[in-house]
Amino acid sequence: MAVAQDAGWGGAYGGAPYGGVPYGGPPGWGGWTPPPKPGVIPLAPLKLGDVLNGAFSTMGRYGKPLFGMAGALYGGALLIMAAAVAVAYSSVSGPLKRVVSLSYDEEPASADVVSLLTALGVLVLLGLVTMAVVSGLMYAAVPAVLREAVLGRPVAFATVWRQAWSHVAPVVGALILTALIAVVPVVLVMVAILGVAVSIIAMESDGGALTATGLGLLGVLVTGPLAVWLWIKFCLAPAAVVFEGQGPVAALRRSAQLVRGDWWRIFGITLLAGMMAAAAGYVVQMPFSILGMFPGVIGTSSLGDDPSPAAVIVAMSGSLVAMMLGQLVSQIISTTFPQLVTGLLYVDRRIRTEDLGPVLAEAAGVPPQGFPHQGPVPPHAGGPAQW
Repeated sequence: MAVAQDAGWGGAYGGAPYGGVPYGGPPGWGGWTPPPKPGVIPLAPLKLGDVLNGAFSTMGRYGKPLFGMAGALYGGALLIMAAAVAVAYSSVSGPLKRVVSLSYDEEPASADVVSLLTALGVLVLLGLVTMAVVSGLMYAAVPAVLREAVLGRPVAFATVWRQAWSHVAPVVGALILTALIAVVPVVLVMVAILGVAVSIIAMESDGGALTATGLGLLGVLVTGPLAVWLWIKFCLAPAAVVFEGQGPVAALRRSAQLVRGDWWRIFGITLLAGMMAAAAGYVVQMPFSILGMFPGVIGTSSLGDDPSPAAVIVAMSGSLVAMMLGQLVSQIISTTFPQLVTGLLYVDRRIRTEDLGPVLAEAAGVPPQGFPHQGPVPPHAGGPAQW
């Protein structure tokens, strides 16, 4: 496949924005030729506006498979956890009632405490496993939709589901490795600082608490930037898994390779996308929170002086349902939009560094205008360029 060797701004794209040829365009025109745009983005180096417009366009054109997948996953996770809480409550309702009814000067029975802690531990473990699987599926589903959106091809919910399931294990592995690489050094440093702080406070020296607080802030200032730097360095790993079929470790290496030389730009766009998603999620969640106040107030007004935990849960059920629905919608937005932006940044980096634009144009079946063919694309370290 003949494509341009140099992926620089003035090489593969003729020195014009978006890969256009500044002179010598189509016969009779002689001006700049825009790059092809079969899908949600032009197949050329992307500006900030292109990335954001591409993310919004993908949500608009591919909303059914995208939000359908998100709703099914997070809704299913919510139902699983609700059923688990119901089963746990039925199992430990007796110990819970006895512990709640104790006065301040009474100690709970050890058997009751063990039962409650066991149930809580099972719920926490189930929640962690469920969220890991759901997050892995979403981080795999968004690039699967985006791959077709870039090429302008339709995609069905069943296809997205199959592709997400086929990549969920390596995506979860890449996410776990990223979290460990970014968080473990921070945790170790903070533990060391906490130990120093405890020692200072235990010595009861003058200004010990103030010194401990200062050490804690110093630890955050030292380790926080390290965690952010590592997180951005590996943020393209899920997209590498889906687009290229990479394993977890290879995906981390691939992400680091693509981010190299453009860390600050990726950081800025990722931060902006996260802030936009958080603001949109807050705005969407607010009506649900306001709506949930009314059944909560009405339900609690009917409670007696000494209500049981079950009575409190029933009285607050309307408020809890409204809050959970609001959280569900907010979670879908805060997960989907930033991942679309990250996936487009992955595409942008491959267009800039590997001249992927002509390859995508050929895959989409459109004329590769604005792409002067000069030779084969050099393969990256992990193998030949894939899509």
